[in-house]
Amino acid sequence: MTATVFLDEVEIFVLGGRGGDGCVSFRREKYVPRGGPDGGDGGNGGSVILAAEEGVDHLTALGHRHHWRAEDGQPGRGALCQGRSGKDLIIPVPPGTLVFDAERRLLLKDLREPGDRLVAARGGKGGKGNASFKSATNRAPRQCTPGEDGEVRRLRLELRMVADVSLVGKPNAGKSTLLSRLSKARPEIAAYPFTTKYPHLGKVVLDHERSFVLADIPGLIEGAHAGAGLGHEFLRHVQRAAVLLHLVEPEPYDGSDPLDNYRLIREEMLRFDSDLAKRAEVVAVTKADLPACRAVSERLASRLNQEVIPISAVTGENLNRLVERLWDTLRRQRAEVPGF
Repeated sequence: MTATVFLDEVEIFVLGGRGGDGCVSFRREKYVPRGGPDGGDGGNGGSVILAAEEGVDHLTALGHRHHWRAEDGQPGRGALCQGRSGKDLIIPVPPGTLVFDAERRLLLKDLREPGDRLVAARGGKGGKGNASFKSATNRAPRQCTPGEDGEVRRLRLELRMVADVSLVGKPNAGKSTLLSRLSKARPEIAAYPFTTKYPHLGKVVLDHERSFVLADIPGLIEGAHAGAGLGHEFLRHVQRAAVLLHLVEPEPYDGSDPLDNYRLIREEMLRFDSDLAKRAEVVAVTKADLPACRAVSERLASRLNQEVIPISAVTGENLNRLVERLWDTLRRQRAEVPGF
């Protein structure tokens, strides 16, 4: 079985349906000696519509098909019969999809919330039948108009996941394990770096009135802002989160200093987007069952002059405390910064 490839950026061509042609026809009925024009109008072409739908997580389906065309309108017929309009083509995309005109490099719309829609390519109007041209001075018109072509566009779709809190940290910091412990998400977990190949979302429920969406982003390494490692393609997903949960491993597999690792990841994010410096951040040191966890937490708290929470996703130590801290931080961030 071939594994599904996660795509968060694709280019597609969209084409609205062509309008149906108008009809030239004259009424021919028994006992009606002077039948007039009765050619009907053509139907309008269908439009291509992008719709953000809950439950759609990536753009993979669009990556396998690059041309999308709505249905054409049908031509008009005699007896004033109007042609049937073409059906709209609705393309479901994940909430958080940015739609750009690829040629003009212009943002058309941010489909941020489920239910948001964009008419990406309008269908052409149907042509007029000869009945539309009847007048007092032109009682037997023989002209009609053809249907119009639909709009054609080349679009670039870019997914930026909509999460309240985003997990960041180096590979093997325990992000996937924590996500699986706090939510029903089941990302791949293994004892080697770069297990996470694409972002995962999970809903963290505190009680029946309080909940938030947590995102697990692939681990970052030095040079990620310039394209190094697995995580560079997914830094854009961090931009949507109101709060960053920075996880620090107390005993890194490569023997590096945990405080240097925190600084490195922080610098990579800021080089990618300086606005991330304004984002609220909660810092936690994982794997509290290891002896070094407490010492690293104290050193980091002293360096940052803020609370650092030692946690264990395996034993559950301090997880309730962490979730409450995240909720309070998220609530304050939403109140202070419009748009989150």
